Amino acid sequence: MKNLFSPAGSIRQRLVLILLVVAAVLAGLLYLSVRTVADAAVETTQDAILGAATVAIAEELRGGEDGITVEIPYAAFSMLGATGQDRVFYRILVGEETVTGYADLPLPNTSLSGLTPTFTSQVYQGVTVRTGAVSRSVLVDGTSQVVTVLVAQTRTAQDAISRQMANRAAALGLGFFAFAAILSIFTARSVLTPLNRLAEAMGRRGPQDLRPVERAVPTELAPLMHALNGFIARLRGALTRTETFITEAAHHVRTPLATVRVQAEIAMRQTDDDALRATLRNVIRAVDDSARSAGQLLDHATVVYRTDQRADEQVALCPLVLDVVDSFSPTADMRDIALRTRVPDDVIELQFDRLLIESALRNLIDNAVKYSFADSEVDVELSVKDRMAMLKVLDRGRGIGAGNTAQLAGRFRRGENVGDVIGSGLGLTIVRDVARAIGGSFEITERSGGGTCAILLLPLA
Repeated sequence: MKNLFSPAGSIRQRLVLILLVVAAVLAGLLYLSVRTVADAAVETTQDAILGAATVAIAEELRGGEDGITVEIPYAAFSMLGATGQDRVFYRILVGEETVTGYADLPLPNTSLSGLTPTFTSQVYQGVTVRTGAVSRSVLVDGTSQVVTVLVAQTRTAQDAISRQMANRAAALGLGFFAFAAILSIFTARSVLTPLNRLAEAMGRRGPQDLRPVERAVPTELAPLMHALNGFIARLRGALTRTETFITEAAHHVRTPLATVRVQAEIAMRQTDDDALRATLRNVIRAVDDSARSAGQLLDHATVVYRTDQRADEQVALCPLVLDVVDSFSPTADMRDIALRTRVPDDVIELQFDRLLIESALRNLIDNAVKYSFADSEVDVELSVKDRMAMLKVLDRGRGIGAGNTAQLAGRFRRGENVGDVIGSGLGLTIVRDVARAIGGSFEITERSGGGTCAILLLPLA
């Protein structure tokens, strides 16, 4: 119950519970109202019958010179017996003297008003009885005498009728509660429908869709819509600033480092001091390492950003692979590494962000060239398998060493056998993230005969 009413609880369950509590209270009030009205109606009816019987007896009293003649009419008791098997007691008094009936039947505590019955409930002979009393004046030998007539009846029939009415009232209350429960569930669902539709509309949006939400909603959801549109506007601005920062950072970091490297190379050519040349070579290596790390950090940031803000298009994979391989030809030629490419003649197309695919291809081929031995070959093979484009990059380099192949794609993770080669440990991370974003897969294994085999699977358009 505490969790139900916590801020993180279910609104639907909370609303249904509140409506059920209200329905239970109303059902209880309905039961009490029907029971009270029914009991009052039964008691009024019984009192009317009891009063009629009492008056009937009183009206049959006759006065004369010898006293009062009492003739109890059969109809009086037949009326009382019509409602059930109740016991009936009566008492007739002239003045304060009982002339017939049960002498110990108690008199009412209130004064009597003629033939208008007075009713009281009391205990007589161990049971609760309802007593009706009237009085009238009768002439006896020319003298007016006050005669009091009491008729009492047990409440067995009345209690039975009351129980029957109570059961019906309870059934009515339960029926009302059941109907209210069904109505509560329907009401909760109806109330939350606009919110669910808004959530569905937002869920159908792509990650690059940052337009304001324009949807007709109830008045109560207007503040939420205003806050949501405000958040989208702030997010759009933040993403724009992030993209601008990444672009500017790439330029402002790489350009100074390139300048430092050029100046260091010029200084190394102009000096004959071996110690200074060694120092300058270390500077150039450090600049290359920093430039590469900074470049791959920015590339990884770009991949992460573009994964959520993709600009998907039809990408012809074969020309893209050939272009990327050609861009590494100068670097490979400097180390006498042969780049061999095999692509099919058929058109292979992907529906994805071209920048992300190109980034993944560049990092795969860059790793193959960087870790290959001189006078070796790097094979780049593109094929189609099970509706997937399969790109293999195979080299005859150092291999993956003794490390876990599944961990090499982690951020800043490198093999144990490549410590002397400049690298940041982000290249394979970028390839893995691109494969996941497009719904493909990536793995790298040892190649038979030495080297590595990197396989990138991408779904076709």
